[in-house]
Amino acid sequence: MPASEVSAEAIAARLSAVGLATRVEERDGCTAIEAEVPEPLSADSWREVLEAVAQADRFGLLATRSNGRTLWAVVRKTVPTTGDVGGPGHQR
Repeated sequence: MPASEVSAEAIAARLSAVGLATRVEERDGCTAIEAEVPEPLSADSWREVLEAVAQADRFGLLATRSNGRTLWAVVRKTVPTTGDVGGPGHQR
């Protein structure tokens, strides 16, 4: 199993341990993890969630009135050579 899949599965396992239902999807150039975040989530659970997604190359939280909150994280399959080395807070 490629390192990106191992890392993505480890992130998904940590999110599942907090009680989030996760989805892992292989895409061109990355492995994506998504999880629906329930409205009542304890501070300790949020801390664990943030520690888990901090291991990804990028992550974020999409919150909408109609669909609730979806946490996403991306693990690249290859290391970028130049130009695209933004961390978790870097959005394009």
